[in-house]
Amino acid sequence: MRLRDWARSLKGDVHALWIAARDPRTPWYAKALALAVAAYALSPIDLIPDFIPVIGYLDDAIVVPLGILLVVRMIPPALMQEFRQQAAARSRPVSRWAAAVFILVWVAAGFCLIWWLLPAWRFKDH
Repeated sequence: MRLRDWARSLKGDVHALWIAARDPRTPWYAKALALAVAAYALSPIDLIPDFIPVIGYLDDAIVVPLGILLVVRMIPPALMQEFRQQAAARSRPVSRWAAAVFILVWVAAGFCLIWWLLPAWRFKDH
């Protein structure tokens, strides 16, 4: 039961970070990292797909919570509390830009893999 509460608070903090990243009172360095963490956490596409055993869940279980913890420590506590209250009152945002970036990363990685393997395929035919 305690793990479920922790996961729920993380979801709320991600939404609060999204709000913090767009608020002018947030320091610029916290704003930049908050935007990156929130966009990644809210993106429907993971950098490391979940179907990859063990490693696929590391970003969800380790990277995102550590990013949230780091950004929360950069934002003044009173301000973070305000963002958490705003997040509780609003619906959850979806980051289409982050999804587009991750799709481009995967497409680029696929092209790089094909480019790297292409010479091996060419010499196989001869």
